Amino acid sequence: MDKNIKRNKGGRNPKPDPCRHRRVFYLNDTDNCRLDAMYQQSGMTEMSRFLRAIIFNKPIKVVKIDKANADYYMRLTNFYAQFQAIGNNYNQTVKAVKTNFSEKRALVLLRQLEKATFELVAINKKVMELTREFELKIEK
Repeated sequence: MDKNIKRNKGGRNPKPDPCRHRRVFYLNDTDNCRLDAMYQQSGMTEMSRFLRAIIFNKPIKVVKIDKANADYYMRLTNFYAQFQAIGNNYNQTVKAVKTNFSEKRALVLLRQLEKATFELVAINKKVMELTREFELKIEK
């Protein structure tokens, strides 16, 4: 066997350009708190990448997630999903009323359904108005 041929001993494949150089610096409590706050705001998962981005002037993305906004939009999405389900049920109900009841009885039932629909439309307009107000509040 040739001694120049390396055997595969298993494990991880070596990186083409591994990070081997290490720098150490010390911070006082104030600077350390500021650095930690910047790191938390950046949303990065690794401190070493964050520090490299700062040192080499790479742009740092700061993502702020407002819990109230996320919660509002999640609830709004659920509301519209329910609203769509009501629309589907509405169509099925109208079809079933027309086929299963006499014309007079169907008109009475459809009038009741129409009143409920007007209430849903009013609720939907109110939700749209609240959403506009919420978005204007966010922009400020």
